[in-house]
Amino acid sequence: MMYFLLILFFASLASIIIMIGRRLAVLKHEQDLNHEEILFELPYLKEIKHITIQNTKRHGYALLVMIIRSYVRSADFLKNKYQEVKIKIRNMSIENNTNGEKKEISKFLKVVGDYKHKIRELKHKIKKEENL
Repeated sequence: MMYFLLILFFASLASIIIMIGRRLAVLKHEQDLNHEEILFELPYLKEIKHITIQNTKRHGYALLVMIIRSYVRSADFLKNKYQEVKIKIRNMSIENNTNGEKKEISKFLKVVGDYKHKIRELKHKIKKEENL
């Protein structure tokens, strides 16, 4: 986008210089220009338009390729880092366990788990009785 803006700036600057140069040439030779006369030739403008369109297409394709490459590389990089972090977390959880054995669960959690299990069994029994 920045290059496009720079190209437009320099193109407008060049056109202003051309207009001022023509005006100075007219004043220098003391010629009267007819105001109905066309200062720019149409084929010249068509050429500039054609060249500009070709360059924007070429640079657009190059930009598209750069964006796709960076997307693929960043996605691959993130995938690899995710796998590394996953492995580190797995290794840390194994190291936290003593000799590969799991740590003992606290009594409070055991009691809560037992209550949940009992409640589930009661609900299951109630559903069976309602169906009969």
